Amino acid sequence: MINRISLLCLFLALLAGSTRIFACTNFIISKGASSDHSVMISYAADSHTRYGAISFYPAADHKPGEMCEVYHYENGKLLGSIPEVPHTYSVVQFMNEYQVAIGETTFGGLDSLSRQPGAFLDYGSLMKIGLQRSKTARELIKVITDLVAQYGYASGGESFSVSDASEAWILEMIGKGRYEKGAVWVARLVPDGYVSGHANQARITTFPFQEINNWNDQKQTVYHSSDVISFSKKYGFYKGSDESFSFSDVYNPLNFGGARFCDARVWSFFRKINKEIRENPAYTMYVKGEFLHDKVFMDGSKNPNSFVSNRLPLWVKADVPVDRKLVMAGMRDHYENTPLDMRNDPGAGPFKLPYRWRPMEFVVDSVMYLNERSVATQQTGYSFVAQSRSWLPAPIGGIFWFGVDDADGCVYAPIYCGVREIPKSYAVGNGSMITWSETSAFWTFSMVNNWAYNRYNLIHPEIEDYQKKLEDQFTSEIEIIDKQAVALYTQNSGSEYDYITGYSVYTANKLVSDWKIFFQYLFMKYIDGNVKNSEGHKLLDNGNGRNIPKAPVQPGYGKEWERIMIQGTNDRLKVPDNK
Repeated sequence: MINRISLLCLFLALLAGSTRIFACTNFIISKGASSDHSVMISYAADSHTRYGAISFYPAADHKPGEMCEVYHYENGKLLGSIPEVPHTYSVVQFMNEYQVAIGETTFGGLDSLSRQPGAFLDYGSLMKIGLQRSKTARELIKVITDLVAQYGYASGGESFSVSDASEAWILEMIGKGRYEKGAVWVARLVPDGYVSGHANQARITTFPFQEINNWNDQKQTVYHSSDVISFSKKYGFYKGSDESFSFSDVYNPLNFGGARFCDARVWSFFRKINKEIRENPAYTMYVKGEFLHDKVFMDGSKNPNSFVSNRLPLWVKADVPVDRKLVMAGMRDHYENTPLDMRNDPGAGPFKLPYRWRPMEFVVDSVMYLNERSVATQQTGYSFVAQSRSWLPAPIGGIFWFGVDDADGCVYAPIYCGVREIPKSYAVGNGSMITWSETSAFWTFSMVNNWAYNRYNLIHPEIEDYQKKLEDQFTSEIEIIDKQAVALYTQNSGSEYDYITGYSVYTANKLVSDWKIFFQYLFMKYIDGNVKNSEGHKLLDNGNGRNIPKAPVQPGYGKEWERIMIQGTNDRLKVPDNK
């Protein structure tokens, strides 16, 4: 089997030292795959400069001639403007009042297609504008792709997750660079009962070519630009047959980083819900960067272009119903109990830290090595699970479960999609990456997470317990709030909006307040390498009533790490027998 592995490609990718590493992770759960028949997409916005906050755009009416200003999603620069539509819908970050949601991951793709002269609509602007103008996932895909065709595309290759209360789609798009205006793209409906995902590597390979995009045909499960194949042939990116054309392999060819740093994150979730992914060694080989180029793919179809044959499927059938807790657990994953588990090598330190500080690649003695890139990562600005529930009225059915900083240490606060305002603690402008705010959710959760990184296996279990308690509490509360809000909705009074807004704002602000108190407790308990005695979140005194703690536990480094500590020190740390 070794002779079929692209060892040369692996070596060159490592040796080059210029692997482009993007951020972000999305999981997509179809209605039939979820335990409660909701549709879910998740998104982690990962960047060392990304501040976690919620943007809010109220619904609005617009006069003829009014313009929509377009600001760059990442740097805030005004790029241009386009005409407004008569009415725009309210949007909470990346979910609108009709339960339509969107997420993304950047795959970049071919360098020659990364810049388009004159284009100013970047991926973030398209996401926001699309949500403001769409009542369904299909409509959002049409809005985005129509805008790109008209105004051009100002970003690199992107994978989008698009959902509503009935369907979930994956849309992949890359600009035409200097060659032509616009973009080439493919959108595929995730089959009911299946789960998909993407993490900075294009995932759509072959697809059934459509003669026309009939947006009103609910049976059509594939949409694409008419020239998605012909464009690649026209400019020499692809020379094979139309039937064997693969969007991913042509516009974002696989390399070591695309598997190990990107698709491995999708694999980490797929293996939780699908036995074939979990047990088939070919998929484990793939995410480790060991590529096969067999004459047939894993599904038995032919591989005339010798593309990577053991890559992950675009979607998998869920062996068990997927609930929201499992999706959140997927967002908190560090490859635990897999061949990529980071907890037991020296980089984890004595306290089993499943994180590695950047850079992701480093050179020792002229050999390049890597740090794993898991789903949960220290540089996450925010993450969410957008849950759309078809059995409830739109403004009540959508729940935008939002968390800031590292998903492993966040608590997902429930924000109804029909709210009229957002919590102050999560609002844009309340702090920034270079401005401290005592009321900021991001800085509050960052304090707890960064404290936990110092002694992860001691502190994080307490975070996980409190995290679970609060999220379980929110789940129970939502059941009550749903019923009350629906009752108000049926009265046609409009008061349901105030009701769900009040709950969302109060709950999120109180969460931040409670988490700040939690940080104070954790800081006092674990200060100076000691572990004070506690019950619940209360530290215990020694019984004399003078606020002096009981004698703390001093766990040290553990025997395994103590053995590492004495390696290479000769007898410098050894205590003599005749002390």
